[in-house]
Amino acid sequence: MVDLTDAEKAAMRAAMKMVAEIMEEIGWQTRLVDLSEAQVLTLIEVAIGGFQDAMREIAAANEPHSPEVPF
Repeated sequence: MVDLTDAEKAAMRAAMKMVAEIMEEIGWQTRLVDLSEAQVLTLIEVAIGGFQDAMREIAAANEPHSPEVPF
């Protein structure tokens, strides 16, 4: 397991909220094995995109201290 920074942990929480929205549409009772390929790809895309967006926002908020996005 990788030691995550506080920013990465915050970005994961932001991404989790976006994934939860998709799961709400799919249905929380749906088993992972029952998801279609398109649904799994959507979950992955939303998780990665949400994480990246949150990291960009965090980096922008800390711009004077950190000029580059940390990924």
